[in-house]
Amino acid sequence: MKAVVTTGPGVLEAVDVPCRSEEGTVSVRLERAGICGTDLNILDGAMPIRYPLTLGHEMVGTVTRTPPGAQISPGARVLVNPSINCDACYLCESDRAHLCSRGGLLGRDADGVFAETIGVPERFLHPVPEGIGLAEAGLLQVLGTVVHSQQNVPVSSETLAVVIGLGVSGLLHLQLLNERGAGRVIGITRSRRKLDLARNLGAHAVATPDEAMAVVTEISEGRGADLVVEAVGTEATVLQAIELCGYSGCVVIYGTVTGGMGKLPFYRLYLKELTLRFPRAARAADYDTAIGLATQGRMELAPLITAHFPLGQAAAAFAAARSGDHLKVLLTR
Repeated sequence: MKAVVTTGPGVLEAVDVPCRSEEGTVSVRLERAGICGTDLNILDGAMPIRYPLTLGHEMVGTVTRTPPGAQISPGARVLVNPSINCDACYLCESDRAHLCSRGGLLGRDADGVFAETIGVPERFLHPVPEGIGLAEAGLLQVLGTVVHSQQNVPVSSETLAVVIGLGVSGLLHLQLLNERGAGRVIGITRSRRKLDLARNLGAHAVATPDEAMAVVTEISEGRGADLVVEAVGTEATVLQAIELCGYSGCVVIYGTVTGGMGKLPFYRLYLKELTLRFPRAARAADYDTAIGLATQGRMELAPLITAHFPLGQAAAAFAAARSGDHLKVLLTR
């Protein structure tokens, strides 16, 4: 079968590999798989991995074979939860399997989902209703992590929220905040095209990073935002999130920041009595919530999908994802 494999930093190939389907696992045929920033970082060598490695962790597919006793049936469409876990430690037993210290992520710590067929334990599969379009289903894994990020963050009609970074995850955060009843949501990005899309998806106001402080100050009447979601993953945008957040507010650092954070403004954090949240991955229930939101048509997913490429054109797909001209790039069989 064909799979998208990296054999070293910057090296990407679509090659034939043996079918991956161990005894006791469910075989899932790829329908759609999304390329995200983590995949680009892994390919660049920014994250330590063992080579060769099949990339990818965002996948929806169709069940083709099941082991004896499985509850799921061939033909079912499923979302793959890419968080590996041992299912036995205290974290797994306390509904925090996504943090399992013996676990990891498909496509980083074990071969991933950019393959025609993969084999996974049934507990990692979430049924996806046929009412969700196949392309839109390719965004469910990302939506699950967005749901998880907002899981314990209170939102009300009085909430003024800001989303910094309007890529796929940022636009999903914006929509979810509106869906949860936030009073006003402001979107921040340098891209005029994304600012226009954010308006169409329900942003109360939009601004470039240079305009952000003035816009937030005006709308909040000088108080600052109640909630800021950082969806970029740089030290600079984390610092901006802290600046835009008002007293007693909350900053959700959704973007993965790998720098040393040497300039974290500790006194300002103390002065404002801010809460910082660093969400990671998602729990199984978060994926079910995401699937429910999509099934009920409460999130607009189609506008975020801008390109499809077959596995054999993975190099072109990664180039498109890196170009800045696209939002979500999906791989197909």
